[in-house]
Amino acid sequence: MKTLLRLRLFLLLLVLPGLAQRAAAQSATATGSILDAAGQPLAFATAVLVQLPDSAIANSQTTTEQGGYAFNSIKPGRYCVKALLMSYRSARSAAFVVGTAPVAVPALRLAPAATALKEVTVTGTTPMLELHADRTVLNVERLNTAGETALEILKKAPGVTLDKDDNIVYRGSTGVNVLIDGKLTYMSGAALSNYLKSLPASAISQIEMMPNPPASMDAAGTAGVLNIKLCRNQRPGLSGTYNLNLGQGRYEKSWAGANLAYNVGKVRLFARLNGGRYNSFNRMTMVRTIRDSLFNQENVWRPLMYDGTYATGADVALTTRQNIGLQLRGGLNTTDAVRTSNSVTTDAAGNPGGRRQMTNPETSNNNNLALNGYYRFALDSTGRELSADLDYVHYASASNQSFRNLVFAAGSDEGRPAEQLRSAASSETTIRAAKIDYVHPFAGTKWRAETGLKTSWVTSRSAIQFDKLAGSEWLLDALRTNQFQYDEHISAGYLSLNTSYGKLELKAGLRGELTQTSGHSATTGDQVDRQYFQLFPSAFASYKITEADQVSASVSRRITRPNYQSLNPFLNYSDFYTAQQGNPFLAPSLSQSFVFNYLHKDFQILSLSYLRETNSVNEVVTQNDVTKISTGTPQNLAQTSTLTLSSGGHTDITKWWGVDNQLSGSYTQVATQVEAQPVRLSSYSWEASSSHTFVLPRSYKLTVSGEYSSPAVQGLYQAKASGSVNLGLKKQIWAEKASFSLRVSDVFNTSRFRSTLQYNNVNQTWNNQWESRRVTLTFSCKIGSGKTQARHAASSTEEEGRVGN
Repeated sequence: MKTLLRLRLFLLLLVLPGLAQRAAAQSATATGSILDAAGQPLAFATAVLVQLPDSAIANSQTTTEQGGYAFNSIKPGRYCVKALLMSYRSARSAAFVVGTAPVAVPALRLAPAATALKEVTVTGTTPMLELHADRTVLNVERLNTAGETALEILKKAPGVTLDKDDNIVYRGSTGVNVLIDGKLTYMSGAALSNYLKSLPASAISQIEMMPNPPASMDAAGTAGVLNIKLCRNQRPGLSGTYNLNLGQGRYEKSWAGANLAYNVGKVRLFARLNGGRYNSFNRMTMVRTIRDSLFNQENVWRPLMYDGTYATGADVALTTRQNIGLQLRGGLNTTDAVRTSNSVTTDAAGNPGGRRQMTNPETSNNNNLALNGYYRFALDSTGRELSADLDYVHYASASNQSFRNLVFAAGSDEGRPAEQLRSAASSETTIRAAKIDYVHPFAGTKWRAETGLKTSWVTSRSAIQFDKLAGSEWLLDALRTNQFQYDEHISAGYLSLNTSYGKLELKAGLRGELTQTSGHSATTGDQVDRQYFQLFPSAFASYKITEADQVSASVSRRITRPNYQSLNPFLNYSDFYTAQQGNPFLAPSLSQSFVFNYLHKDFQILSLSYLRETNSVNEVVTQNDVTKISTGTPQNLAQTSTLTLSSGGHTDITKWWGVDNQLSGSYTQVATQVEAQPVRLSSYSWEASSSHTFVLPRSYKLTVSGEYSSPAVQGLYQAKASGSVNLGLKKQIWAEKASFSLRVSDVFNTSRFRSTLQYNNVNQTWNNQWESRRVTLTFSCKIGSGKTQARHAASSTEEEGRVGN
């Protein structure tokens, strides 16, 4: 009955645009588009509304990705529109008269500039942070990113941290969706971390942080959405960048990449290729207290990884109003790793009780392929638009491991063989998605509506086989061998409305999603089927108090579905006493989120964020006191609440010294049950970062930065404090077309994950250390120049974000 009522309510909202159109007040508008000489839309051009006859500027705005603009609330009079874009000649429309009826301005076409612009010296800098009603934008170009990766850049975004397994934590929650150019990466966990490590920071233009995304986006991501916008040149001809990198931490690494665009006539082509060799290192020490015994473990992981990613595509302007495009991206990762583990046991009196030693060589291969096709149709010059997207994504992985165990008696240096195992695992996930969207501005009003439908199908198949050595023969270990299959179908629809009243902007939306899932383990016989319908409202308001002061508020309800591999009941061992296992009975988590911002001259004076999650998915460690094995399993925590206050922004001390500061404080509370025992955790925590950029003579730029995180609660882990100091020096050459950069990360080697687990019979201390201190030398060079833009968002949004290893 509740589902039926929700469906009726959702369908009722579909008639709201018509009601809004009849109720809205009449006002004058002028709309149009800016195109290049071939008739293709020019995104991010500047449209200037000029009042005649005195040529006073009445308004100006940047065009959309479809080249459109719309001026609202125009006073009666005579006007014209002027179009501007770097590397193009300006254009001006014929004069027109504005009364009470809307005006459709004929499309303006810009021809390429005949001569190159003279060199211009820019003394100002783009703010590192830009704050808007529904998102915060981090301009990556303001950072010294020499030799860094996308994962490292994400850590610089306010409210973003990483947990001990390099999972992204946003607003204190792992329920975050990561998009690239408005499109999900279709990965999570280790797969997402590895992909972001292979993406160089030099290819990134901006990072958008959306704690409360609009209804047009998938409802997935209880904490919100992080959108990585890549650089893409739109100047005619060949343009782009390439880079070469050499790094040295404990071990050497090298990588290179290119980001190219070729624009001619009605066709825009782009390609991105990155590859590297990463020789790395990770050490984790763990101390566990089990009754009267103390277990000291040290695990060392030595991976040698070869990684390559690619993306290519084409955008074609069929007519001045119709565009089609095709994108292909993929990647291949091969890793040879050796993990060694040494576990020493002592009794209550401190006497040694023996030790275990394990060697675990592993080879793994991961590959992915994603294909997207899209169609855009600007129905008229008023802003009405119809768009459609189709996606096909395939992920495959395989790994082989051996577990060679030796047992040493107390005081003995001679070990005897213990349980010897080997495993072979494989996984394949296929995603198919389609969506259609429609944008409708109501003629003669300030109202604008968006609506759309989406459907997706997911199939995931996994298998793992364990063998046990018996004498000289390998025999199947039936207790650890398993197969798992998962199927999912999601149908969604949304409606949103936005308008403005003077200095007040309002937007509200409602999204409905029907989810049907089926998970089945052939070996254990576990069968979990679910079907549920959920409504996800969202609302935004922004008010401009003065030219320098602005307040905004947003609220939304969201969902995070478990990633496909976390539902997989397979049991995997990282050492003799430590294992990880999936949970096919995981339920989706839901959240209520509120954000309030007060801005003064693009400086965030105050940001208040409240996030309340039910059934949030986090790792829960259970301990068997008899076998001494600790097993980490994703489980639903009953309730997690996080309240955060933050402030920060950019300040120019002098013309050559700029400072970016961020300061935030949070209160986190977790209340749940583990093995029928209540567990309550809470903590106050704070984070601070400061980056100082000095513009030096002879085209040098020096950056000194540091960050600190106090102790905090992450799920059931109580993380300890951490921090780092970084240095960077950049030298521009060849008329600023190329540069050399030298960066020293984590100068004092203090960045690491340290935490404790204390509940029920679990009493553990973790210390995870990696190659955070390293030196990186980078050479980068531009091919051509021009304005960058982000590519369009495609149809597949939420599903890929749950593919994991």
